Amino acid sequence: MTPRTWLFVALLPLFFAACTSPVSPTTGPAPVGKDGPAFVDTADIVWEEGAPAGMQELQIPSAGSLLQGFLYTPNGKQPHPTLLLLHGFPGNERNLDLAQAMRRHGWNVLYFDYRGSWGSQGTFSYRHCVEDVQHVVAWCKQYADSLHIDTANIALFGHSMGGWTCLKALPLLPGVKKGIACSAWDLGAELTEAHRGGNDAAAEKKLGQYFVLNSSGKQMMQAVLADTSFHDLRHHGADLKDKQVFMVDEHTGNEALADSIRTYNKGLRYEVWKTDHPFTNKRHALIAAVMAFLEVK
Repeated sequence: MTPRTWLFVALLPLFFAACTSPVSPTTGPAPVGKDGPAFVDTADIVWEEGAPAGMQELQIPSAGSLLQGFLYTPNGKQPHPTLLLLHGFPGNERNLDLAQAMRRHGWNVLYFDYRGSWGSQGTFSYRHCVEDVQHVVAWCKQYADSLHIDTANIALFGHSMGGWTCLKALPLLPGVKKGIACSAWDLGAELTEAHRGGNDAAAEKKLGQYFVLNSSGKQMMQAVLADTSFHDLRHHGADLKDKQVFMVDEHTGNEALADSIRTYNKGLRYEVWKTDHPFTNKRHALIAAVMAFLEVK
């Protein structure tokens, strides 16, 4: 018996013990905030006969283009609350662990790629991202019966540029009450400051290093500078006065933005956590906080 084989045999009892040991449902991160206990997810989905959880691949029309996407569906034929996941630029962190967790707890979760990104048709632009959210919500309402969507309970979750998109789109969606902006990138403020500092070329180069369709870094930069009032979130605090908003960051760079929203929306929840941009060390805590926020009426 070789040393490697001997080690494998010796470790087998430990492996099987680990696989069969019960997992305590109370084990997990410390409680998150004041809205409820930390989220702990230890059980697989048990399929409901006749209406099992699953996934549907989607192609959603938006201004003459088709958006690639998919819908995680929970057990049951009844209408389900539905969370839209809005990815960043270009969108490497998709937060699909959050999607799976929400689905296990009875939510539909719809992920899609904006026009001109990740296989979706059309031209990418920041304005188009906001329009795409509007079109996706309208599509959800159109097919609510077949997709089992509770149209009175649709919410947005956006990360990075998706956080910007969430805060821009939310005021344009009268039936959508809640939005979570995770490490929102206030691209209008940042790119405007770059322009004022004479750093257009560097900003355009950075924007252009990500592959999106039919749009260069220079075109994206010029679009922002041509309409700074649209792209700078700090100008739109009043638009969110009637919405339930949760902002969570890994830095303090959005404090001015949070203050501008809080001026009109005293219920804004704004937190800064000790983590990185994709919230690597806070995934369970993030899921817990999002779930607690969405469950509050």
